[in-house]
Amino acid sequence: MGGNWCAHPCLMPLSWDNFRVVEFPAPLKETGSVARAMHRGELLPHQRGDIPHTESWYGIQEFVVITPGTNSEAVISESKCNLLLSSVSISLANSGCQIPMFVQIQQKWRRIYAGECHGPGVRTSFEMVQLRKVPSQYNHLSGLLDIFKSKIGCNLLPLPPVDIAIRFTYILQDWQQPIWPQQPPDFDTLLGGEVGGVEFGNLPFGACEEPISELHLAATWLHLTEGIVVDNDVYSDLDPLQAPHWSVRVRTSENPQCLLGDFVTEFFKLCCRKESVEDILGRGYAEEEGKEAADISSALSKLTEPVAAVPLPKLSVSSMVHSARKHIHRHRHIDESPLHIDILKSILLYLFPDAAVEKSSDSQSKMPTNSSKTSEEKLCDNLVLQLKSAPTDSLTYRLALGLCMVNYSYGGLPAVAHLWQEFVLELRYPYTVFSEDLKRRRRDEAPSGMGGSRQREHKASCGQGPSSAAATSSNQAKSWDSWSDSEDEFFECLSDQEDTESLRSERGPDSGKGKAEGRLHPYNDLTLLNSMEPLYVPVTQEPAPMTEDQLEEQSEVLAKLGTSAEGSHLRARMQSACLVSDMESFKAANPGCVLEDFVRWYSPRDYEEKYEVDEKGNKVLTGELSARMKIPGNMWAEAWEISRVTPARRQRRLFDDTKEAEKILHYLTMQKPGDLARHLLPCLLHAALLKLQQEESVEKIPSVEKNIQQAITQANLLLHSGSYDYKKLEDFINQLVVMETVITRARSLKDKFAVDKGEPGEATEELKKFVSSLLEEPEVVVTGAGQGLTGRIIHRLFLNAQRAALLVPGDDDLEPERKKAGESGKTSDFPSPAGREIILRTYVPRPAPYSKALPQRLFCVLMKEEFRLAGAFSSDTSFF
Repeated sequence: MGGNWCAHPCLMPLSWDNFRVVEFPAPLKETGSVARAMHRGELLPHQRGDIPHTESWYGIQEFVVITPGTNSEAVISESKCNLLLSSVSISLANSGCQIPMFVQIQQKWRRIYAGECHGPGVRTSFEMVQLRKVPSQYNHLSGLLDIFKSKIGCNLLPLPPVDIAIRFTYILQDWQQPIWPQQPPDFDTLLGGEVGGVEFGNLPFGACEEPISELHLAATWLHLTEGIVVDNDVYSDLDPLQAPHWSVRVRTSENPQCLLGDFVTEFFKLCCRKESVEDILGRGYAEEEGKEAADISSALSKLTEPVAAVPLPKLSVSSMVHSARKHIHRHRHIDESPLHIDILKSILLYLFPDAAVEKSSDSQSKMPTNSSKTSEEKLCDNLVLQLKSAPTDSLTYRLALGLCMVNYSYGGLPAVAHLWQEFVLELRYPYTVFSEDLKRRRRDEAPSGMGGSRQREHKASCGQGPSSAAATSSNQAKSWDSWSDSEDEFFECLSDQEDTESLRSERGPDSGKGKAEGRLHPYNDLTLLNSMEPLYVPVTQEPAPMTEDQLEEQSEVLAKLGTSAEGSHLRARMQSACLVSDMESFKAANPGCVLEDFVRWYSPRDYEEKYEVDEKGNKVLTGELSARMKIPGNMWAEAWEISRVTPARRQRRLFDDTKEAEKILHYLTMQKPGDLARHLLPCLLHAALLKLQQEESVEKIPSVEKNIQQAITQANLLLHSGSYDYKKLEDFINQLVVMETVITRARSLKDKFAVDKGEPGEATEELKKFVSSLLEEPEVVVTGAGQGLTGRIIHRLFLNAQRAALLVPGDDDLEPERKKAGESGKTSDFPSPAGREIILRTYVPRPAPYSKALPQRLFCVLMKEEFRLAGAFSSDTSFF
């Protein structure tokens, strides 16, 4: 049946109580007459929402129900029942309403509805009987036919034939397939089976229990007549394998435990924790970590000395991390640590795969080559931007996965605090030591490299450089990336002697006869205004890198300065460090230059050029600074005055990476596990969405694919806000769990119906379509019933369950001697029906033989603990 029900409730006070009146309009556009609808032969077992079973019990689609109010008692008294029914009959007769009206009587749990319906010359009475046990004499079709015939009371001989519709429902609960329960994976499984290997692991997926609890098979005979079928207390012709119609519905487990949802939910709970690492692990751990940090600081100071105390190869990341681990574990006992030492080592090797002490010589050859990105990799890159996350092969991403695994499987909050403390301590070596080591290498190799630099600058000055032609585009602007790989990257003074020589060229801020240094390439075809020397683009420092959060914080600080003159001046001062550095580099590369030369390169729009006629009448190109550059107290003019002639390699660094690294490490050390979880939550949700996309691409469920795209958009909004809305995040995680559950159900059904075990073809496509329909629709028709491909699989499932329940071996399991003797594992293919529904219909004249023949209907429900008869009997009100 299509359409949607729309109930319209209201309250109706009577003399002794309040009643709730609910109208259920027909969901279909074309409903037909009540008599025709009442005589339908369809079986509708599914109840939708709070709609009474009146829909299927009486075979009607539009009706009104009167029930006791919420706080009212049930109508049990016979006198009150009769009063209600008579009131309904009078109201229908007086109003001319042709919609059936029902009253709920007896105890509410019995769900007994009686009523009437008035039409032109017809009155239909709706009556119902409900018992807990099925009487033995009515436990079959023959007994129900006797009840039906006696109720209609027709004296015609012979009686008109009775049309019969039967549905038997069989329930399968024992699947005989050892797929569940699933257990959470260990750490090696999470990492893809190879700790620290190239293959990246991901979050676990799937339900820990069977997501499909029951399969309901309905075998239906829609058009039978009395005398064709036999069903009594001795014999029955109703074999489900011979039923012409099969339909199946599945009953899913409510809120099954799913691994992905559990991992993400437990990690999300960490975000609300307020304890510090010291509160969790105790002061002893924190003091030991501080001592280790002091040892590292002293080691770094030695690395910055002019001569290294140890050979550079011994200062590699691998050796430093390995020595750190030995030093840590020498002072700690295994039993004292929240996280087992072996697990800790595995996690650290996973987080720092390049720090393994013993690596195979061909490890580099195993790394993936830099080829064009696949669609999946592009999708991952897109998610990184949308979710404010990190790339899947990054340290941050791996840390989120590692902490999630530790939190769920290896100790919870104490284990997370332990791993975080060890992580920060380990991070000091591969980050800071590597940075200092690299700078020392650059410094020691600088003398030989500087010759090449000077030679390159000389060639550029003579117009012989390779970039002199290619880099002279009219629209060329300042490039920050063109020289990032040069040997001047760290801007360290080479030696005292060279520093002294360089200072001789800096006699004054505007020295015009100094030696040119730090040239990159000529800038277009421009020459200096005060000479015919070419204007050179200088080698400049990179601006200090800033994270997105730092940019937001800086923007807030600058905005708070206001628009006043003092605020604007202070804002310009704060932003002038990079400008002064670039001016000093420009002066060093272009001796004798003026501010106008710098503006022509740095901000061409602030230098206005125009043609003027000289004394001889010739047009001459002249230029001057823009109006904003001529304002008294202009920051550019002040910066130009104070800037010295200093190449970038001898300037004070704009970005002190060592100092910034120490700030970062101190910040990480002070992080609480709850704060850490909040920072890493985007990475974990990123991993969860990737896992869902990966699993959905295999199962191909349209509804899940659509929900994943919506979830990505929702996560983008939730994770980019300044502060997390925990209620919305919790709802979002629940949505991920629902999608995981749906995918798991699809996988379970595919396994049960062997969808992926056969050869591709029409049969496989039929099974895929059937499984997909089971997930999307309440009930699915089985093509070919018990004789079709899907029907044979369902039959085999029931047969295997029956054999297991009765401990009967299959034919293949019997011994040869027993087979020769004629023994077989044959047993009943199906269990006893869990429910039997029978509709009896006929047309007979009532109440007199000369009355008009009208439809009569009896709906019977026979279950283990319920026996229900719902009859609709029509009478002629014109000829009675």
